[in-house]
Amino acid sequence: MHEDEVDIDVSLVGRLIAGRFPRWAGLPLRRLESSGTENAMFRLGADKVVRLPRHPRAVEAITHELRWLPRLAPGLPAAAPEPLGRSEPGDGFPWPWAVYRWLDGHNPVPGTLEKPGPLAEDLATYVTALRRIDATEGPVGYRGVPLAARDPFVREALAQLAGRIDTAAVTDLWERALRAPEYTGPPVWAHGDLMAGNLLVRDGRLTAVIDYGTVGVGDPAVDLISAWCLLPAEVRDPFREAVGADDAQWARGRGWALSIAVIALPYYWDTNPPVAANSRHVISEILAESR
Repeated sequence: MHEDEVDIDVSLVGRLIAGRFPRWAGLPLRRLESSGTENAMFRLGADKVVRLPRHPRAVEAITHELRWLPRLAPGLPAAAPEPLGRSEPGDGFPWPWAVYRWLDGHNPVPGTLEKPGPLAEDLATYVTALRRIDATEGPVGYRGVPLAARDPFVREALAQLAGRIDTAAVTDLWERALRAPEYTGPPVWAHGDLMAGNLLVRDGRLTAVIDYGTVGVGDPAVDLISAWCLLPAEVRDPFREAVGADDAQWARGRGWALSIAVIALPYYWDTNPPVAANSRHVISEILAESR
């Protein structure tokens, strides 16, 4: 997916485990199929997972996650990744990597949710709980900044998508989002990437939220993206009410969902079909809602 990715396979990960965590050497090891774009994941034994950055820009995210998870996890209503061991670069791998406890569940799929109403409630409970955690000295969120910071990247992506989507309609939606009032409240925590691939469900209910590489403080509107990335239209209003989003925050959240989808679509059009499909889904949902 990325020109600067490194090759990561079972053989390499097995050597890394043997060298850094010999007590786990010999446990069954297999690569997990995933549409994730930043990390390679390998299941280790029955109760562990190995996570390794795939390219240089993903390195800081894993370090960031390991730093802030201990502060955030105790206050969250859904399970969070639990680090079991961390390794520095070496043994043929250039970056830090980590082993976590395995979390049961599967990623929800838009359009096939078993219990969209209860899942919307669970997501709202998670978002509000994260917002309540003390944000003092928290890092500025990767996506906690004003929406206008995305504008050059959205415009560039739209130019690349000319002839492939209705760029005129999407541009109009984007410009509407940019007109929403900026956030002026105190910085609060936001996960920053509440896409389906970072959520785990069981029996239709949220059990865990993973990948805290984008967590930080700032405008909380970004954590509304699940309303368009995952939830069907009929449960968006209850979700919005449960998180207490006013008109401006809801408009910014919609803008965040749109910008993430538009920027990802041309980049992953050929290299990551699931991400491209979800991007098209988000754009379609927001277009339909606007009508």
